[in-house]
Amino acid sequence: MNAERARGPWRKLYRALLSSEVDGERLGQALRAAAASQPVPVIWLLGLAQSGKTSIVRALTGSSRAEIGNGFRPCTRTASAYDFPPEAPIVSFLDTRGLGEVDYVPDEDLAQCEARAHQLITVLKITDTRVETVREVLCAVRRRHPDWPVVIAQTCLHEAYPEDADHVLPYPFAMTGWESRVPEAVRRLVLAQREQLGKLPGDGPVAWVPLDFTLPEDGYQPADYGIDALWSAIESASSLGLRARLRADPSVTDIYSRAAHPHVVGYSLAAGAVGALPVVDLALVPALQGRLLQLLAGLYRLPWTRRNASEFLGLLGGGIATAYSLRLAGRSIAKLVPGWGQTIGAVWGASASAATTYALGKAACAYLARRREGHVIEADMLREVYRAALARGRQLGRPPAERPPDGPVG
Repeated sequence: MNAERARGPWRKLYRALLSSEVDGERLGQALRAAAASQPVPVIWLLGLAQSGKTSIVRALTGSSRAEIGNGFRPCTRTASAYDFPPEAPIVSFLDTRGLGEVDYVPDEDLAQCEARAHQLITVLKITDTRVETVREVLCAVRRRHPDWPVVIAQTCLHEAYPEDADHVLPYPFAMTGWESRVPEAVRRLVLAQREQLGKLPGDGPVAWVPLDFTLPEDGYQPADYGIDALWSAIESASSLGLRARLRADPSVTDIYSRAAHPHVVGYSLAAGAVGALPVVDLALVPALQGRLLQLLAGLYRLPWTRRNASEFLGLLGGGIATAYSLRLAGRSIAKLVPGWGQTIGAVWGASASAATTYALGKAACAYLARRREGHVIEADMLREVYRAALARGRQLGRPPAERPPDGPVG
């Protein structure tokens, strides 16, 4: 394969950036193929209405209330699902609605949610004393799956605060003797609710996490009180690695880059899934990458023009262009290995497709951030971002040792 032919996928990406729209049919084909070959982890939110489930989704994903409200779609008679990010999801949330409503028997809907879920989060508003319905469902789930870990979020702490009180800092509930550190009303309600729920069947761990996710205009600081404790509980209860997927490195302070991170991960995983398929049109990967870069430009509010698209790809340089193309095209060479060609080709295709997509996404974020701030963009800086991200992106493309099982994982 000569260098001219090797640069084919890079040229497809270049054309995708310069076109007004990515080929919708080709993009849809790629996303459908990715979704079919790589199931998305599912978090099941179990609780009464108005218990704070939407606030938890907002805190975990960084989505706005409007995005979440418009994003949930019915999946059973009274349950709905929210895929995040919508186009190339890395997680899906199930919200069971209607618990406790008169003349409603949720058994069928609950069974479908239970069959799909990989992680269970029970949500209880601390001022709500009607926990019998939630307890009944939770006990039934644990009888069928005694080893399932359960995260129980106790929400809306501020509703029990004395007048003009704010959150207790540092977060006390992970400390020994937290009872003496919080307002009396909060202590009483938190403990009473735990007593009412009682000991659950089975021997799977149960993690209680008091938290308070509010809006900035509510005046409580921080607005995501208890988020680290919730993440710790989620990570301890599962091996899904959701925090790394949903959250950028803590050192990243640019709000645009933080918002972009789950989209970069989502499209990288989709590209990896497409690259691992036994028969794949290599043009599908640049289609996914082109859509990702256009989406990132929308987040930064700097649409790609002929000038900045050419500048971005030009700053990355010919060496990266050739390496990028060879990585994607290398699968065809790997297939020629007798006996193991398909296996090697799938691993190669998944790793290369995910890694290059992740690297391009992170490099685009660095480029767009500098452009937005009016700074000079240095080629060496951009190439270093690409190379560092390429190494991290290789981890995304590795086929998992085992797929997520049917139900929460410990």
